[in-house]
Amino acid sequence: VVSPPVMIGQIQVTDIADVNAAARTLRGHSDALLRDARRLVPRLAERGGGPVALDVRPLVRSGPDGGVLVVHLHVDCRDAMGANLVNTLCEALADRVAEIAGGRPGLRILSNLCDGRTVTVRCSIDDALLAGDRADGAEVRAAIAAASRFAEIDPYRAATHNKGIMNGVDAVLVATGQDWRAVEAGAHAYAAQGGGYRPLAVWRERSGGLDGELVMPMAVGTVGGALHVHPGARLALDLAGAHTADRLAAVAGAAGLATNLAALRALATEGIQRGHMALHARGLARAAGATGELIDRVADELAATGEVKVDRAREVLARLCSAAMVKDSP
Repeated sequence: VVSPPVMIGQIQVTDIADVNAAARTLRGHSDALLRDARRLVPRLAERGGGPVALDVRPLVRSGPDGGVLVVHLHVDCRDAMGANLVNTLCEALADRVAEIAGGRPGLRILSNLCDGRTVTVRCSIDDALLAGDRADGAEVRAAIAAASRFAEIDPYRAATHNKGIMNGVDAVLVATGQDWRAVEAGAHAYAAQGGGYRPLAVWRERSGGLDGELVMPMAVGTVGGALHVHPGARLALDLAGAHTADRLAAVAGAAGLATNLAALRALATEGIQRGHMALHARGLARAAGATGELIDRVADELAATGEVKVDRAREVLARLCSAAMVKDSP
């Protein structure tokens, strides 16, 4: 489920004598300000996008910057990520907003906490698909659900839980030319809303299986940005069938939930280190000079002996190459 592609632009106003009175005045001018904003993007408005709402948030009644409030301009960006669009609109409205509020314009820029532009991904996994070599599906299911509950009560675990989600999300975003740093920032800010830090995905047991749900902000676009000049990103979008921002958000969210499940399943069965060390062993095999099938042979021996070191990889590779030369000699 993908929500409308609405981004938030922030217009900060400082040095206000009476913040609450200024907020009331701005709310009274919100319709006029929205009309002004829409006139700046007529073609986007014709396609159903553009500025859709404006709200005011008083922040500080007095302080080093005087009274401070912020105006949030909500902009439907359609299939664009929307950063340049939102920034342009905020800069265009800032002086008028400050004049109405009786203050001084401060920052005017989009927020990467786009909590109104989210993706929700759900999946259902049967026990038979969760079973491992050393544990049946019901045991793995219970362990994954327990790991999810751990992340829900402990921010230290939640940070690593969410990192596993972003492993999948970022892979899609990088391949498709997205601003993955913006999505990362929004994801972690979203996880921290409410005063704590929580997991973006949770897992619950059901009879015979496991249900997972991921909810997170997802500011992505299939038009604009680097996509016009980056053929690799355009190819990745084509391969994913992601020709709209909604579709791309769904693909990235699904990848995030999948990598989260993979990590939790590994933790619940063989432990995460086995998979990590196998990847590390392959990297060391390549670093030692192995190519082709020798990469797997060297990596397998490193993993089997537990000596996952580059010097050991060179020794194994030299021995395998010498054995091959002897075998091939007449």
